[in-house]
Amino acid sequence: MRIACSLGSLLTVDQVMECSRVLSGTQVDTIWIPETWGMENFAMLGAVSGVTTSQRIGSSIINVYSRSPALIAMGAATADALSGQRLVLGLGTSSVPIVENLHGYRFRHPLERMREYVGVIRQALAGGMINHSGPEFCLKNFELLVRPKRRIPIYLAAVNPGMVDLAWEIGDGVIFYLRPLGEMRETIRWMGTKGRSIDVSCQIITCVSEDSDAALNRARKTLAFYVSVGRVYREFLARNGFGRETAEIFDEFKRTGFKTNYKLVSDSMLGELAICGTPQECRRQLAAFRDTGMDLPIIQFNPVGDVMESLNLMAETFLGR
Repeated sequence: MRIACSLGSLLTVDQVMECSRVLSGTQVDTIWIPETWGMENFAMLGAVSGVTTSQRIGSSIINVYSRSPALIAMGAATADALSGQRLVLGLGTSSVPIVENLHGYRFRHPLERMREYVGVIRQALAGGMINHSGPEFCLKNFELLVRPKRRIPIYLAAVNPGMVDLAWEIGDGVIFYLRPLGEMRETIRWMGTKGRSIDVSCQIITCVSEDSDAALNRARKTLAFYVSVGRVYREFLARNGFGRETAEIFDEFKRTGFKTNYKLVSDSMLGELAICGTPQECRRQLAAFRDTGMDLPIIQFNPVGDVMESLNLMAETFLGR
């Protein structure tokens, strides 16, 4: 089965490059590069394409508020050319704190914006002059000078039902994150009845170490971070079996920050949302995620200890390096 890897936002530029060089020697399907408030995505995608060979490179994710669709189309066409037609364009709406506080735009009409955004990007990448007037964007006489040699796949990050439906309607793939195993299995099963097949991927918090407790604590800290700062994820998890835990983690975060709230992440949360432990434990846990029916598990690399030693152990565990 295919397997991908996401190189986390806390890595340095040099670490992302070195990790990508290591992964280029494996059978990993896609190397996903995140964008939050650190590394700029298209610059990193271009750089990573230069140190890899056959792997796809993916944006995970570029938000649809901080750039115009024309600029995204330009970036996608450029990155696809630099990589030799290996780009996967991952798009998402991000969140109110990032869009409004960090970028200064209004977070409004996310579904409508995503639909129009993807339409404009696809039209631009297909070539020809664009004159578009819609509720979110107005473009006059826009035409890409860099023409892609193929149809670039677009994956949509989705949490709530409306975006999940939209991903199945207009996307080439979907990127899930922090979905309990049972809920994800049911969602994939239900969406499979829609009569349209897309590439179902899920990014999974992953921590591998010969010291199982160290791996579990690292996973707890990552999960507690997203519960604390991500209202959408917090509310989604609360609706899907983790109401008590998310409330306790968030309350402790408001009192003391990240110092101790990770200790409130339960074993059941880890079992449903993360892969963590020794290599043997992690391989067994990956099988549970595969059994949900997803096409592409994405290992979100969370280093335990030395970054490169941890990356090599992760590669040996999942990719047979």
